[in-house]
Amino acid sequence: MIPLEYAYRECQQVIMEHSKTFYKAFSLLPREKRNAVWAVYTFCRTVDDIVDEGQDALRELAQFEAEFRAFLSGSFSRGNAMWVALEDVFRRFEMDPQPFWEMIAGQRMDLVKMRYEAYEELLDYSYHVASTVGLMLLPILAPKQAVQLKPGAIALGLAMQITNILRDIGEDWERGRIYVPAELLELHGYTAGSLQAGEVNTAFITLWEDLARRAEVLYEEALASMHLYPLTSRLPVEGAARLYRAILPEIRKQGYTVFGQKHYVTDEAKQEILALMKEKEREVI
Repeated sequence: MIPLEYAYRECQQVIMEHSKTFYKAFSLLPREKRNAVWAVYTFCRTVDDIVDEGQDALRELAQFEAEFRAFLSGSFSRGNAMWVALEDVFRRFEMDPQPFWEMIAGQRMDLVKMRYEAYEELLDYSYHVASTVGLMLLPILAPKQAVQLKPGAIALGLAMQITNILRDIGEDWERGRIYVPAELLELHGYTAGSLQAGEVNTAFITLWEDLARRAEVLYEEALASMHLYPLTSRLPVEGAARLYRAILPEIRKQGYTVFGQKHYVTDEAKQEILALMKEKEREVI
C-alpha cells in the first residue's frame, strides 16, 4: 500500500508538470486543502489523458468509470496514488461525486463530438469539462458557502474553458476538433478553409474578440462572488481566475498568433498578479 504522504506528493508532481498556473495559485492554500486540490486535479488530468492519449480511449474511459464506481464503494487499488489520496479527501471533506461523473461525461464528448453548432452547445461542453472542476473543489475550498458559490464557480469554469479554446484553436484543429461554434464562424465570415490555413485576418480577430468578450463577462460574474470564499481560499481562487484571464491580453499582445504556438502568462506577470492579490488580502485583513 502506498503511504498517504507519498500519494499526495505524487499528485503534487502531476499538477506541477501539467499546470504551472494552477499550481502557483493553489500552493497558497493551507496544507490540507492544498493536498486535496492536488488529488482532485490528478483525477481530472487522468481522465483528460485517457481521452487525448489513450490507445482505445472509449474502452479505457469505461474502465476508469468502473474504477471510480468501485472507489466510491470502498474498493480500489491501494497501490494507486490517486485513489489513495482521493480516499483521504473524501474522508476529510463532504465531497459530491456528481461533478466527478459529469467530468467523465464531458471528456467522453471529445471522443464523439468534434464540432459545435451553437454557443449554447459550447457552454454545455465547457460546463462538463471545466465548471465541474470548480464544483468538485467547493467542498474543499468553501464548505460552508458551497451552495452560494456554485453559480460563480460554474461561471469561472466556463470562462477558463473558453480561454483555453481561444488559446488552443490551432492545436485543436490539428486534433480534428473545432470548438468555436459554427454560428459564430458564419456570423463573422471566417471559414473552415481559413481555419485550416491558419489565417489571422480581420474576420478572425472579430470572431476571437467576440468569444473573448463572452469569457470576460463570465470572469466578472465569477469575481463578483469571491468575497464569499473564506480568507484562506479567496486568494488562491481569485489568483487562479486572474492568472487565467491574463492569457487573453497576452494573446492580443502577440497579435492573435494562436496557430503554431501556445501562449502563456509570463512568470513575471504571474508574480505581479499574485503580489497584487496578496496586497489586497492584507488590506481586507
